[in-house]
Amino acid sequence: QVRLIESGGGLAQAGDSLRLSCSASGRTFATVAMGWFRQAPGQEREFVASMRWSNGDTYYSDSVKGRFTISRELRKNTVYLQMNSLEFEDTAVYYCAAQRVGATQYDVWGEGTQVTVSS
Repeated sequence: QVRLIESGGGLAQAGDSLRLSCSASGRTFATVAMGWFRQAPGQEREFVASMRWSNGDTYYSDSVKGRFTISRELRKNTVYLQMNSLEFEDTAVYYCAAQRVGATQYDVWGEGTQVTVSS
């Protein structure tokens, strides 16, 4: 069984930095993309950042562009989300997701990690 496990969330002040990690465990799988999403209270889940696995191309939402960076460490099967200049509006549960080869959308999700930013 494939699992994605997020870590690194917590409490931060506005302007601080946090780094989230997402590790894949279980059966290995061929990946099209890895992404980070977030869901704030009372809001729908939204896209944050993603990386195309074949070439490392990255994509960001406008709200985090220039502040967040997605990266990977292949030998550890881990994806990171470096979050700098955190804002109160970044408060949310952050989810890691994978789109496996053959899937038309992200089809493996972690359980999420809470990020709370105080203003």
